[in-house]
Amino acid sequence: MPIIAISLPLARAYAKKIERGNDTARVPSDVSARLERMEQAIDSIAVEVERISEGQRFTTKLLAERSGAPVGGDVSPPVR
Repeated sequence: MPIIAISLPLARAYAKKIERGNDTARVPSDVSARLERMEQAIDSIAVEVERISEGQRFTTKLLAERSGAPVGGDVSPPVR
């Protein structure tokens, strides 16, 4: 009797799975294509942001060397 009590719910769950078939939610092709384009755009933006930040670091380094101030030092106004 205990084997029937365990196997009956498993058999019902398996039967329901077979009845449903392959009705899993799928992403429509137009949405998939749009997501692909968005991913490419985000990657391009990330590359550009990295390029801009490299330029900013370089400029900051040049300005610090020119003025003799330490790079990344205290940014508080000078004491009078």
